[in-house]
Amino acid sequence: MAQGGGFTGEGRRQARAGALKAAWWGLAGLAARRLVRRREGESPISPATSEPAPRGFARAQWLEAFEKDRRDVEQGLYPAMDDMLANPAEAVRAAIDMLTDAREVDARRRRLGGGEARDDAPEGGAYPAYYRQNFHFQSGGWFTAASARRYEAQVETLFAGAAGAMRRRALSLLARAWRARDQRQLMVADIACGSGGFLRDLARTFPRAGLIGVDLSAAYAREAAERSGVATIQAKAERLPFADASLDAAACVYLFHELPAAVRKAVAVEIARVLKPGGLLAFADSVQPSEEPRLARLLEVFPAYFHEPYFADYGRTDLTAVFAEAGFVERGRDRAFLTSAMLLEKR
Repeated sequence: MAQGGGFTGEGRRQARAGALKAAWWGLAGLAARRLVRRREGESPISPATSEPAPRGFARAQWLEAFEKDRRDVEQGLYPAMDDMLANPAEAVRAAIDMLTDAREVDARRRRLGGGEARDDAPEGGAYPAYYRQNFHFQSGGWFTAASARRYEAQVETLFAGAAGAMRRRALSLLARAWRARDQRQLMVADIACGSGGFLRDLARTFPRAGLIGVDLSAAYAREAAERSGVATIQAKAERLPFADASLDAAACVYLFHELPAAVRKAVAVEIARVLKPGGLLAFADSVQPSEEPRLARLLEVFPAYFHEPYFADYGRTDLTAVFAEAGFVERGRDRAFLTSAMLLEKR
């Protein structure tokens, strides 16, 4: 922080970016909700049983995500991130595309209800049964280029612009641990890199390190490479195409809540296999009800509206035990709004 208590130039830039994102994607979210609001007399999909959060609590948690992001930029952990709003024309296009698709997604949700596997998913061994789910009721599932292009706008709209700030809790933990390291000999894989938002953040934070993205969706892997400028490969997280003890670090963001329990354990073991002794795993996923009971109602409603067949089981999972069994020791933890992050070291 600059003398006199003011923000540094990078801090001001991140604060402005956070405010702009909150306003832009908050408005997009409001527009989306108006497009798909419940019909008169229609009951909620699934009645919530948890108590609502105290008044103003969720908003305070949401704002804290932006503040933590700004502080990390101030401290030089990573550069200011503009996420999707660096190109206004692209942001407008992404919002229009997302809103155009919102009605189709809502119609599919109403039609399918608790529907499971997609009928139009590609066949073959590359896509296991658990992956051919109608996650989020999204058009194209994980399997089309249009879905991959649209995903980042969808997730930012869902979290009113806080998605990037939330998932950077994992980046913050890794950047702190590696602050004094020479990046030039480091190799990092972003596992289940999706459309490349976090992979792009890794590339900007560790520009001299060797980076690679991995995703099971060929369409998403291609989008991630284009978005981040980093090479990507298509592969299962439970069968990674890396030699034993070949990576210095791995990232795994928003994957575990979309895996069955047995596959979660298999992925943890596989990540441990490819990390060097002392290698680090930067992990981020949904906060669990036990971590913050005041958010339990939001967590309970989420899978009902955004078809997440493994989410409830994930919420009950003892992640510390899963990672300990795979050979990890916890070295740090952070949380922002609806995301919890851990830094784990391979023993």
